[in-house]
Amino acid sequence: MSDVEQTLSVVLPQDGEYEDAGLRAQFAYRDLGIGEASGGRYHAHVIKAKTAEGPKIGLHRHGNIDFQLVYILKGWMRFWYEGKGETLAPAGTCILQPPGIRHDVLEWSDDLELLEVTSPRDFTTEALEDRAAE
Repeated sequence: MSDVEQTLSVVLPQDGEYEDAGLRAQFAYRDLGIGEASGGRYHAHVIKAKTAEGPKIGLHRHGNIDFQLVYILKGWMRFWYEGKGETLAPAGTCILQPPGIRHDVLEWSDDLELLEVTSPRDFTTEALEDRAAE
């Protein structure tokens, strides 16, 4: 049983808009209302590429996170994961990123859309040295 009270949240497609205020400038984010409804214990949003051009993400890891799921809805992304290497993720791919795993987002399609679910809502991101420096 959860010690955080949750409230019902129903977000219809017309209820939310994509916003530029998110972790990465290359993407637009549509909040699905889960953060508020769960008291910050969880978060879910749809992320779409604004363009495949421009600055890339760079090697990083997330802290203060217990759960991170990425599901590619449309288009594709190419990742690098510590212990696995490069991974091409086309639409329909589901990824569970363990807490603290070093990873990079190498490239993505112009039409990329993905669902990301995290716990908790707020977590940290630490930029790391480039893999070539190892």
